[in-house]
Amino acid sequence: MMQIEHVAIWCGDIDRLKGFYETWFGAIAGERYVNAKTGLESYFLSFTGGARLELMQRPDVTDRASPAVPRGLAHLALVVGIEGAVDALTVELAQHGHRVAGQPRRTGDGYYESVVLDPEGNRVELVAERGGT
Repeated sequence: MMQIEHVAIWCGDIDRLKGFYETWFGAIAGERYVNAKTGLESYFLSFTGGARLELMQRPDVTDRASPAVPRGLAHLALVVGIEGAVDALTVELAQHGHRVAGQPRRTGDGYYESVVLDPEGNRVELVAERGGT
């Protein structure tokens, strides 16, 4: 069963955006994640019904016109099953000519994921079920 795990947005002011979604949409924020090595900071916001939104900021992400990493939609994350399913689907997509932008790995915040690009270059994270190996 495929389901959207979360959608992520690059932000200029992560706390302001967090407050907006908490105030107007009843989101509940998890703890702030900080990666001291890359400067990435993020919050996962949970909504009634299970939908989640990841708010992210990093010093080198400046605005939508930035040539490196523009603000806005960052990626779509899809739960594809256990870790082995992430590995297998990554290989299968590559074999069919789709670009793999990030090999399967364990992230600093505990996800097992890979990243592929859809035909228009959008980043799609293939994510293992939490706790699934």
